[in-house]
Amino acid sequence: MRILLYSGKGGVGKTSVAAATGVRLSELGYKTLVMSVDPAHSLGDSFDLDSTLFHGATADAKPVRDKLWIQEVNIQREIKRHWNEIASYITAVLRTTGLSDVEAEEMAIFPGMEELSAMMYVNQYIREKQFDVIVLDCAPTAESLRFVSLPTTLDWYMKHLFKLERRVMKAVRPVMNAMGPIEAPPDSYFGNIQSLFEKIQGIDKVLEDPQISSIRLVTNAEKMVLRETQRAFVYFCLHGLTVDQVIVNRVLPDEITDHFFDGWRTTQRGILGEMESYFAPVPVSRVPLFNHEVLGYAGLKELSDRLYAAGEDPAQVTRTEKPYTFSASEGRYEVRLRMPFVSKAEIGLFKKADELVVEVGTLRRHVGLPTSMAAMVPAKARLEHDILVVEMRSAT
Repeated sequence: MRILLYSGKGGVGKTSVAAATGVRLSELGYKTLVMSVDPAHSLGDSFDLDSTLFHGATADAKPVRDKLWIQEVNIQREIKRHWNEIASYITAVLRTTGLSDVEAEEMAIFPGMEELSAMMYVNQYIREKQFDVIVLDCAPTAESLRFVSLPTTLDWYMKHLFKLERRVMKAVRPVMNAMGPIEAPPDSYFGNIQSLFEKIQGIDKVLEDPQISSIRLVTNAEKMVLRETQRAFVYFCLHGLTVDQVIVNRVLPDEITDHFFDGWRTTQRGILGEMESYFAPVPVSRVPLFNHEVLGYAGLKELSDRLYAAGEDPAQVTRTEKPYTFSASEGRYEVRLRMPFVSKAEIGLFKKADELVVEVGTLRRHVGLPTSMAAMVPAKARLEHDILVVEMRSAT
């Protein structure tokens, strides 16, 4: 099974590229699901489906063509299906602040619910082997990073805090309920959290396996968009995922000869040259700007034909290089992390328990250390051709 995640800055055309990839895969004979992980769903619009029949009714995968399904996660249905105890308690708490029932229910949809719901579906489809390929139309970059980091974050919470919180709450609940302004969360609240965690367990390993999962970054030939694409590349590397393609959408085609576009053409050529240099050896593909809106199955088929060569298979594994590795030689232990487009001054790192913590800007990545290195601390670090090499030594 393959999982292809399409991410990038908002407005670059991720949904169209993801949908076109789904069209190509289904025509190659793969049983394909294109799933929208973006709260602002536009997948149904991309296929030009009747909104009265599609939107709001897509809690489950819906067939579009032979071997092709699409799905937009409906958070209201997911709350009733998976989050009932959690949402009910939060809604009850919010009502005590004076919010109306409708306002409280809306506010009870907190960040991360949609992403976790999508992950539960992906994990279910993997376990049940329902599809050959899942194409994920991700939210803009920041939300995509939250999507891939949630399993690790939740795993850490379940291991270090969850059991303690549950025991403490069991002890203090009678007092809180008798004296507090609001009731303490019932034990079923914690049971709901435990159930959710079990439904996504193992998805982090799937996402970090390059034989299964690949990140495809969609961008435009513009300086502002390029900078965000570079940052996204770094952050996905830090989270242990493999980026195997960069797709530049809406490139001015050569047949546009109007001098009005000369400035744009010059700018795009310069940016495209930078991209080829920056992302090498990751391939950079180009999609031309169309003279019409890409819409419906026919439009997406045309886009897929321009993005992929005849017979090209988007599901093929083309890159398996790990963004970080561990090594030991002659008593020297090292952690190597891919850190493209980053200077040494931007990097911070320290040891916490059995994890090496790497910081780039506001992003923090916890790299779990193998048993042989768990008691060691970082001694020195250096950058070697976009690779951060951290030497580990005994703490004593």
